[in-house]
Amino acid sequence: MIERPDWPIIVFGAFCCITLIQIIYYLYFFRKLAFYRDDSSISYHQQPVSVIVCARDEAANLAKNLPGLLVQEFTGTHEVILVNDNSLDESKYLLEALQKDFPQLHVIELKQEARFIAGKKFPLSVGIKTAKYDVVLLTDADCVPVSEFWMQKMAAAFNGKTEIVLGYGGYQKRKGILNKIIRFETFHTGIQYLSYALAGLPYMGTGRNLAYKKDVFLRNKGFSAHNHLPGGDDDLFINATANSLNTTVIIDKETFTLSEPKKTWKEWMKQKQRHFTTARLYKAKHRFLLGLYAFTHFLFYPAFIASLLLFHWEPVIGVWALRLIVQGVIWHHAMEKLDEKDLWKWFWAFDIFMFFYYLIFTPALWKKPRINWK
Repeated sequence: MIERPDWPIIVFGAFCCITLIQIIYYLYFFRKLAFYRDDSSISYHQQPVSVIVCARDEAANLAKNLPGLLVQEFTGTHEVILVNDNSLDESKYLLEALQKDFPQLHVIELKQEARFIAGKKFPLSVGIKTAKYDVVLLTDADCVPVSEFWMQKMAAAFNGKTEIVLGYGGYQKRKGILNKIIRFETFHTGIQYLSYALAGLPYMGTGRNLAYKKDVFLRNKGFSAHNHLPGGDDDLFINATANSLNTTVIIDKETFTLSEPKKTWKEWMKQKQRHFTTARLYKAKHRFLLGLYAFTHFLFYPAFIASLLLFHWEPVIGVWALRLIVQGVIWHHAMEKLDEKDLWKWFWAFDIFMFFYYLIFTPALWKKPRINWK
């Protein structure tokens, strides 16, 4: 006689396995960011730097944020390159006025669209190739450094074999649940790519706060491998070129940048769907590690509820509480590191929210990306 499967034990066992995998990610990867200590031996040698910003019809953002790049405490040789990509607003006149007061500002006016090259990759490529200096520091027109030491400290991270420096780009704090969700999702992405890089597995960076050697760009033929895609000028390029030897991270609150967050759910969802379209092109090892974490994160609460219904509640609550404690400690320290500590009191709610986040955005991995400049 064939025995029937003991489904309560099977479900609880699956829940324990899912929880174990999650805890391993927290204690192996995310702990590296949570308990990261700055290297106090960094010497702030101000090697020449080219800061590059691309903009299209962003006069308002340029008027608000560009001065933050132009008044940096950087006595060394540097330049700020603004690639004005076919703007139809008053950007040209604003930039001409700023050039009178800031001689380090160089403006490249693009008058024609690049055929067969989507998004901002062509203007960014022009800016990098025009750069006078080997260290190129990238940010966006809607970003502003949180301090006047951003340029100095990002450049100082280049030493020895370092060719790529990953920074953190957050969002301005505003009222409302949407703002908190945007900032949490940005934190959640940040804790992953910064922790993986600290573990020797860099897989992406954000164009809001990223630096690399011009030689890396030229040696790898720029964005030619994915010029047909609207995205990927930051994450796909870093995924292809970064490794444990040439990449470092800088986790210093004075090196962060801040962007203006989306104001409506529709705008934010459109932005996130666009970002998801490049993840399927990451290297296989990165797709596996990211996918396993997301998959177990997604299954955690369904498995928890099923175990509560089918098994003894005491051990189920015990396993759930163990993960909650580990997660709470790691996220508390990591949020402190990334200046998002006001979000921590809601960390349990954000964790539940991630189930719906995966449900909504995972299908975007298989969607054909729309051609948008940004």
